[in-house]
Amino acid sequence: MSPTLLILAAGMGSRYGGLKQLDQMGPNGETIMDYSVKYAMESGYGKVVFVIRRSMEADFREHVMSRYEDKIPVECVFQELDMLPEGFRVAPERKKPYGTAHAILVAKDAVKEPFTVINADDFYGREAFEVMADFLMNEPVSVPPTYAMVGYRLDKTLSEHGTVSRGVCSTDDQGFLKTIVENRKIGYTEKGIENQEDNLYNLFKGDEPVSMNFWGFTPDFFDCLNDLFVDFLKENQGNITAEFPIPNVVSYLMNSGKARVKVLHSNAEWFGVTYQEDRPGVVARLAALGC
Repeated sequence: MSPTLLILAAGMGSRYGGLKQLDQMGPNGETIMDYSVKYAMESGYGKVVFVIRRSMEADFREHVMSRYEDKIPVECVFQELDMLPEGFRVAPERKKPYGTAHAILVAKDAVKEPFTVINADDFYGREAFEVMADFLMNEPVSVPPTYAMVGYRLDKTLSEHGTVSRGVCSTDDQGFLKTIVENRKIGYTEKGIENQEDNLYNLFKGDEPVSMNFWGFTPDFFDCLNDLFVDFLKENQGNITAEFPIPNVVSYLMNSGKARVKVLHSNAEWFGVTYQEDRPGVVARLAALGC
């Protein structure tokens, strides 16, 4: 069964100052998503599903989905604040979405195959799609289920223009994920690479594997998400900034023995645009690809 590519494209782009998802950075007007879809098709993916906000739909269909409709089945689903389980309401003061795990959950009815989750505004490299497609198409069914993520070196994912949030990982001797710890303010300091969140100032070597939100799941993951989202909403009533990110869900499933996560490695290089100042470097790197 061909896997599906699920692209999370509903983000607000607050630090970038605009919609990175629609920013044409390639030499022929390509968005970063164009490269992801191209590499996915070449690696054997059979469908693409975009998670967007309803307010983006017209522009998104015209400028993004129209590029692929004659090449691969595509559809979009919407992530909105009021898309909550029965019995819950959005706090009037809440402005931002609930996070990446909620973005996956809204795609439940559109994805029935093994699937890969990626960010719309990150460049992951061709080989990352190849190793994940191979895993999703060939990994035998297991109990508990085995999921996957592609790991990247921490020092290859930083911005020279400010701090970034990174899920720093550790693995066991069989290559399975042991821990993933979200560090929300990692950047360069005079001491090296540090997490500057809440005055923790943890120092990193730079070769630690990090998650850049390149995950591989099977459809049973949606049922886990739904149950955990209900728990999240109960525990965070009145908290208008609480988020429901993928790493938290994965950590819970691993720690409770309900899933294992294989860390896949490749020579693919990640790059992205957290800040507007990152854009010229990304444009130059895309131009150098020659594809």
